Amino acid sequence: MFLDTFVLLAANAADAGFLAKLNGDLNLGDIIVTVLLFLILMVLLKKYAWGPLMGVMDERAQMVANEIDQAEKSRIESKELLEEQRNLLKEARNDAQAIVENAREQGETQREDIIKAARTEVARFKESATLEIASEREKAVQAVREEFVSLSVLAASKVLGKEISEEDNRALIEETIAKAGDGQ
Repeated sequence: MFLDTFVLLAANAADAGFLAKLNGDLNLGDIIVTVLLFLILMVLLKKYAWGPLMGVMDERAQMVANEIDQAEKSRIESKELLEEQRNLLKEARNDAQAIVENAREQGETQREDIIKAARTEVARFKESATLEIASEREKAVQAVREEFVSLSVLAASKVLGKEISEEDNRALIEETIAKAGDGQ
């Protein structure tokens, strides 16, 4: 309605009383006061409401940007930590494998050392047994010789029918032992 009235009044603008007629139809004073009040309200809103509101919005935008940056930094740190943990896990696996391999090698070395020691001990026991057998054999041969000498003296005494002197007896025994030793 306002537009229609304005168009009609503009068409009749050639009339001298255009403003008077427009004022009568539109109430120009109310329009001017309303526009002035609107402008004053806009200036007050801009000064007291729009500025602080935009400041709060800018702070909020800055805070969101900071949080996004912080989240990106945290993501990058998490990625780096994950990679570091993977590397540490890989190193730990390699270390564990090296420890197992080292233990296996030490086990092999100890096994070989134990086998060598056992063989050495067996050789020592064998040598000791051989020496002991030789010693016992010598003792047995000595005992047989003594028995043989005793029997020989007894037989010789009976054959001769007399007892021989100590010197003759000793010479006879030594000669018999020598012959018995060669007869082995």
